[in-house]
Amino acid sequence: MVIENRPGASTAIGTESVSHEAPDGKTLLVNGNPFLINPLVQKLNYHPLTGFEPICNLARSPTLIVVNSTSPYHTLADLLEAARAKPGELTLASIGPASATQIAFEILKREANVDVTFVPFPGIPPALNALLGNHVTSVFGIYGGEVAEQIKAGRLRALATASQTRIEALPDVPTVAEYGYKDYEVNIWTGIFAPAKTPSSTVTELAGLFTPALRVPEVRTKLEIQGMYPMVTCGSEFGAFLRKQYDDYERIIREANLKG
Repeated sequence: MVIENRPGASTAIGTESVSHEAPDGKTLLVNGNPFLINPLVQKLNYHPLTGFEPICNLARSPTLIVVNSTSPYHTLADLLEAARAKPGELTLASIGPASATQIAFEILKREANVDVTFVPFPGIPPALNALLGNHVTSVFGIYGGEVAEQIKAGRLRALATASQTRIEALPDVPTVAEYGYKDYEVNIWTGIFAPAKTPSSTVTELAGLFTPALRVPEVRTKLEIQGMYPMVTCGSEFGAFLRKQYDDYERIIREANLKG
């Protein structure tokens, strides 16, 4: 297997390239949440649900809300109560604009009925630098890498994870759902796709190669170091997940008038 990185336009350049490849199973696409978001905020020459065949959801990366360790907010409830008391004054930073974490922020903002200002950054590291410098109130980040290291070092305090279950490495950090927002769940996922019209037999064969690989202990260990957890969701089940998330993203992007 040869890996070819095609950066640019929030993964859209590489995605469009694969959409034009022969549907023979020899050229595949690895992408995540931007795969669904980009066509909703940009004019692109492909559609994620009709231009590709979903193979497998390979891994998920938990997300969480963090504050500076010197912050007066020790729980998500503290943060939300302060936001209600000071409408528009508190800030939450993350990757943006129109990222999966900004969409997650917009959903929580509506469900919690709070007025918090979103501050977009080109990546999580600069957002964390702003948080450590007390320039923003909180950050909606992806667990792993610098976020995990700053929590371990005691510089950041995790208030809640947006995953459905608690993060294994942070068992004392509650989920957002535990605060009463029972259907709230946000994960950053990584999936693999083939161009549209790839034969179903080929898609099944490819899923049969990736599925056992995700169960290898060494693979799980390497993924967890990066804050990623293996998934074994393939074929029609992965396709149903994509359709639902696409519809959810479309609704929130329209309601919040998000722009790419």
